[in-house]
Amino acid sequence: MLRVPVFIIAISLLCCSSPVFAQPAYPAKSVRVVIPYPPGGGNDIIGRIVADDLGRRLGQQMLVDNRPGGSTAIGAELVARAPADGYTLLITSHTTYALLPNLRPKLNYDPVRDFEPVSLLARQSFALAVHPSLPANTVKQVIALARARPGQLTFSSAGAGTGTHFSGEQFKVLAKVDMLHVPYKGGNTALNAVLSGETTMTFGSLSALSPYVNAKKLRVIAVTSAKRSPLDRNIPTIAESGMPGYEMTPWYGLVTPKGAPQPVIERLNGAVIAAMQSKDMQEKIARVGYEPEGSTPQQLAEHIKAELARYTKLIKVIGFREE
Repeated sequence: MLRVPVFIIAISLLCCSSPVFAQPAYPAKSVRVVIPYPPGGGNDIIGRIVADDLGRRLGQQMLVDNRPGGSTAIGAELVARAPADGYTLLITSHTTYALLPNLRPKLNYDPVRDFEPVSLLARQSFALAVHPSLPANTVKQVIALARARPGQLTFSSAGAGTGTHFSGEQFKVLAKVDMLHVPYKGGNTALNAVLSGETTMTFGSLSALSPYVNAKKLRVIAVTSAKRSPLDRNIPTIAESGMPGYEMTPWYGLVTPKGAPQPVIERLNGAVIAAMQSKDMQEKIARVGYEPEGSTPQQLAEHIKAELARYTKLIKVIGFREE
């Protein structure tokens, strides 16, 4: 009978009974970060800032993958169907997780069932910006003009069902005016539309609008958030400008496909929290008009559920329907 040395048997048993023993520490290779918008907009800006910082903290390259279309649904579905190993991440938002699920009953992803929350990332302010040719400098003047020209004023958005679209619809209902919505495939193209005069106005990221405001190619009227933006405290909110109850406060988070290992979630969350607590990251995010956030995965999960419920009620109140 052939006798196998005891030490060989011991090594074989160890390898078979302890598969974790051979697993490399996460991340052992580059990580794909999906941004469901085209390059250049506010969502892309925050996604790239976060990806760059996480890459340094985790010691691996973060490969940004812009997947625009479907009002963020295309990118979200891509991540939902990716392997649950933590090597595909999604920069998500209120649009992906609160608006679309309330507007499209046949979405190919479920915001709760298909993803593992990692952390909140940031909040920001949208702004109402108009073409310089529009004779309006305040919210009340925009409303008066819209009432005088029913159906003639147009507003561009990043796509049907997005936060910028919902900003305009909420404005229309609360102001009791008739304005035409013109959807595009991202915030950058929506911005170009108003810059060229193709549309009268737009609701967009204040950080993306600011350079054109400084160049006097656009005029910002007010911000959509409940509080004034840290980017420019002199810009009033829509609510304080004669439309009480108006609010659209975009938020951004980081998620990965459902079933990702808990150690991976903890590693990613720890990196995000460390980033958001660093002075350098806080200054970077503030410079582009965002307010840095950081949360536990559970806090993000609870935030998502609360936002789903809030928008369900709000959409019903204003009678909003996706075009």
